Amino acid sequence: MTTSITDTSISHHLDTQGLICPEPMMMLHRVIRKADSGEVIEILATDPATTRDIPNFCRHLGHELLAQETLAENVSLDTDPDEIKVDSDDTAPMSVTLYRYLVKKKSA
Repeated sequence: MTTSITDTSISHHLDTQGLICPEPMMMLHRVIRKADSGEVIEILATDPATTRDIPNFCRHLGHELLAQETLAENVSLDTDPDEIKVDSDDTAPMSVTLYRYLVKKKSA
């Protein structure tokens, strides 16, 4: 039986929207250290460097990257993440792409 990403229990939420390298990775390191083995961290980011940095972080440190997706493109940084719609709205001020990652901390 396969568990879908939507069934994944998220233990920690990390919102790094508007931050640029190295802050998102430093924050992820801090959250991973505090998390228990097997817990899942959801990361929201707008820095395109995270598309490279988070998978590398997982690969080098042995954590599991459960999901990497682009939630929305051309989103204003002042938009509430709960109000972001994936459908484009050409009348809104646009500026960034919103990425979402799910990282599972490795077992001890």
